[in-house]
Amino acid sequence: MIEIRDVSKSFEDIQAVDHVNINIKEDSVFGLIGTNGAGKSTVLRMMSGVIRPDKGEVVIDGMPVFDHVEAKERIFFIADEPYFFANATPEDMGRYYAGVYPNFDMLHYYQFLENFELGRRRKVRTFSKGMKKQLAILCGICARTKYLFCDETFDGLDPVMRQGIKSLMAKEMDDRGMTPIIASHNLRELEDICDHVGLLHRGGVLLSRELEEMKCNIQKVQCVLDDSTSEEEALKGLDIVKSEKRGSLYTLTVRGSREEIVNYFGSIKTVFFEALPLSLEEIFISETEVVGYDIKKIILG
Repeated sequence: MIEIRDVSKSFEDIQAVDHVNINIKEDSVFGLIGTNGAGKSTVLRMMSGVIRPDKGEVVIDGMPVFDHVEAKERIFFIADEPYFFANATPEDMGRYYAGVYPNFDMLHYYQFLENFELGRRRKVRTFSKGMKKQLAILCGICARTKYLFCDETFDGLDPVMRQGIKSLMAKEMDDRGMTPIIASHNLRELEDICDHVGLLHRGGVLLSRELEEMKCNIQKVQCVLDDSTSEEEALKGLDIVKSEKRGSLYTLTVRGSREEIVNYFGSIKTVFFEALPLSLEEIFISETEVVGYDIKKIILG
C-alpha cells in the first residue's frame, strides 16, 4: 500500500503540491488526473523518492520512500520523457536495469523487444517518441517491481499500441499482482483501465474515489418541465453541480445515484426526462468547474 500523508512541495514561490493525502491500494490501477500544473508529475516524483517533500511523507509498504532503498526497489518510475544513456541500445538499457533490479527478466525483455520490433542493438536516440515510450514501459514491466509509476504513459503511442500496452499491464497484474499508478491528461485512456481515480487541482486533491462509485454518484439529466411546474419548485430538491438551459430543455449535472434521481423526477411533473451516466471526462470538467476552473472562461475570456 502507498500512503501519501499531508504532502506539500514548493519550487521557489510556486506551490506545486499543497497538503495532498491519498491512499493507493495494491492490486488495482490508480489513475492520477488533473488540470495543467496540478502537481501530478511532482507527486509521482515524490512517490518515487526522486525529490523530498517540504512537508509530510510518502510511505510505501510501511517505509518512508525517500530514505529507504528497500522501498525504492519496489518501484519503477517511467517519466513523461524517459531518459536513456547517450548512444545506448535497448540491450545496454536491459543490462543496466538488470544490475539495478535483481528480478529483472532479461529473457522476457528480449522477447518483448522482438515482438514490439525494437532492435536490440539499434541506438535508442534514433527511435521515435512512441518507440522510446514503448521501450521505457517494457523496461518497467520486466523490472518486475511491485509498483509501476507512469507519467503520461500512453502519450505518443498509436491506438493499437496503447491497447497492447494496456493488455500487457493487465496480464502482469493477473500474473504477479503488479500495481500501476498512471498520471495522465487523457481521461478517455484511463477510463477503461483504472479502478480508482485521484483528481488533483492547483496542487490539492479534489477527490479520490473508486471509479465505479464516482460514476454511480453523479448523473447527467436532460428534462423538459411541465408548463404548470416552476423551475425553482421543481429543482429545489436536487444537488445540482451544473445547469444549462436551451429553450425548454434543461441539461443538469446532479449528485446522487441513478435510482434516486429517477425517483425524484418521477415525483414531479415533466414532459420528458432522461438520466445518463457521465464519462470520466465529464466528471472531471464538472468537479473542476465547481472550484472555478471554467473552460468557457479560458476559451472565451
